[in-house]
Amino acid sequence: MASASFNKNKDGGVAAEALPFSTAFPALLLMTSLFYINFMARISLAPLLPAIEQDLGFSHGQSGALFLLVSAGYFIAVTFSGCVSSRIKHRGTIVFSAFFLGLILLGIALSSSLLVLRAGMFLVGASAGFYLPSGMATLTSLINARDWGKAIAIHELAPNVGFVTVPVVCEILLLQLSWRGIIGLLGIISIGMGIAFIFLGKGGNFHGQAPSMGASRTLFSVPSFWIMVALFGLGITGSLGIFSMLPLYLVSERGVEREVANTLIAFSRVSGLFMAFVSGWVSDRLGPRKTLMGVMGLSGLCTLFLAFAPEKLLMIPLFLQPAAAVCFFPPAFAALARVGPPATRNISVSFTVPLGFLFGGGLAPIAIGTIGDVWSFSMGIGLFALFILCGTMLAAGLKLSPSEPKPEQR
Repeated sequence: MASASFNKNKDGGVAAEALPFSTAFPALLLMTSLFYINFMARISLAPLLPAIEQDLGFSHGQSGALFLLVSAGYFIAVTFSGCVSSRIKHRGTIVFSAFFLGLILLGIALSSSLLVLRAGMFLVGASAGFYLPSGMATLTSLINARDWGKAIAIHELAPNVGFVTVPVVCEILLLQLSWRGIIGLLGIISIGMGIAFIFLGKGGNFHGQAPSMGASRTLFSVPSFWIMVALFGLGITGSLGIFSMLPLYLVSERGVEREVANTLIAFSRVSGLFMAFVSGWVSDRLGPRKTLMGVMGLSGLCTLFLAFAPEKLLMIPLFLQPAAAVCFFPPAFAALARVGPPATRNISVSFTVPLGFLFGGGLAPIAIGTIGDVWSFSMGIGLFALFILCGTMLAAGLKLSPSEPKPEQR
């Protein structure tokens, strides 16, 4: 039987007992379910927009602005979540996020104006954003370090399942409920998940580290932290960045019908449901650094193939590219948990994820679209494929702490 290990909080006390994977599995499933509702609240706006537009009577441009508000709220909350977890602990922050999100969703369900909807969408992003840093700190303190890859892979099922199921779930619910009813139902479920975590959840009973100058300076002085920022930017480019521009690329440059393109893209995401497990399993055996080197190389090559594949072979990289891209996250989060002192773990997530999202989910799509206007989408996607390939060399330069603390450190 594996021996339990202990992580220390910023005050030097024991934060949480690290449990064997099988023992912590029920608590991990609860956190994954909570993360799924968190993610569903952020992306359910897309399939519900036609009904919302018809009800409130606003334009497509105003609809697009709602996504920006969600992203802005999420960016701010993830960055400064340490200010909350340093006061009410990670466990309290997870509960706070679930309750806050549920109340905001209930408020949106009762709203009747675009102004209230805009404010609500910003707060949806903010309330959801408090979860991830505390969730990752809780997960990595709860489970033995050698099992982090598998645990994070299961946790990452939430967004992967969300991309596939949320449009279908919303369409089914719209047969019986209005968009307000669906939003309200999500709010009730989020509050219910928060209550379930209070009574059934484990871990997180230790303080986070607020993004103070001292703590930030400690983290910023670690070269591997900046390597992880760059890798997250490239990893998110390979997943979200390419995904954002893929419909336009297929329709405008490859001549695929819009309905066919969207259907193919949806089916291509199904691979993420099991490829994350494969990546987590490999990470546990080879280590996150070697796994990241392989993933960045494979993802870059598949993205390059997607950009320049001949018409007859286009379906191959269309399905291979997202399968390779989703493999980034389990080893990346496992590596991030081993960068810098343990007390700065939640801060590293708070800074790395927003900065990576800003590049991969914001700047990369804009750049690909601009290059598509001037030259071609293939050139834009191909250029970023080369950047992703460079991530192999960046990953090789990572210096990570040992997967298990030494006996005298326990």
